[in-house]
Amino acid sequence: MPENSIKNSPNAEMSFLDHLEALRWHLVRSAIAVVTLGVTLFFMKDLVFDTIILGPKHTDFLTYRLMCRFSHFIGAGENLCINTIPFSLINTELAGQFTMHMWIAFVGGLIIAFPYILWEIWRFIKPALNDKERNSTSGFVFFASILFLTGVLFSYYMIVPLTINFLGSYQVSTEISNTITMDSYISTVTTLTLATGLVFELPIVVYFLTRFGILSAAFMRQYRKHAAVVILIVAAVITPSPDISSQLLVAIPLYILYEASIFVSRYVERIRAKRI
Repeated sequence: MPENSIKNSPNAEMSFLDHLEALRWHLVRSAIAVVTLGVTLFFMKDLVFDTIILGPKHTDFLTYRLMCRFSHFIGAGENLCINTIPFSLINTELAGQFTMHMWIAFVGGLIIAFPYILWEIWRFIKPALNDKERNSTSGFVFFASILFLTGVLFSYYMIVPLTINFLGSYQVSTEISNTITMDSYISTVTTLTLATGLVFELPIVVYFLTRFGILSAAFMRQYRKHAAVVILIVAAVITPSPDISSQLLVAIPLYILYEASIFVSRYVERIRAKRI
């Protein structure tokens, strides 16, 4: 492998061009992983589209069934049950379905390969760290992957169904029916899913910002109320439903993430204090 020829020993100094060469191979391997998984998903069209992408459009989707059971459990009858989703999807471009098929295969490959991409990033920065830094950040790939995948699943099973159900059934007049383009529907699903996955990386971001001395636990505690307001605004944007329960359903996990980030920041500060 060309990357191995760059370094004759683990402690060898690398020039700027050597670093670029090493980075290039890390990026190439990451791209190969994404493309390979994307091609695999491309040939699993029924599973990817009918079961996953279009799943939240069906009334038998897991989230809707659980909501209905919960509604009956609390004695609310059918109030929380989703019995109809009154909109249909259309394709308005000749190559629209083929293009979207390729795009979704790529996005799916990116999501599945995300842990591997993080591992390649870790391999690239690892030689620049000393032994203590390597030990303290050894769980980076695992925790970052777990947080990202948790965010993706949370969005897919909570945010996406609520958004689709509200926007897809919203009408300003009964004379106007909702016929949604395939591009609009899938863009909403993928954007919300990826964005939430990245938002769930907050503790990881806080970890490194604290290590670099840019952020502190005291600062985050001081602006906790401000953060709560921002989280509520983000929740209101993500879930356009005026139902306060839907917004709280999104805001509560985000606030828990913020509190967890304070704990992470405090932990990093204690480690730094011990070393001093």
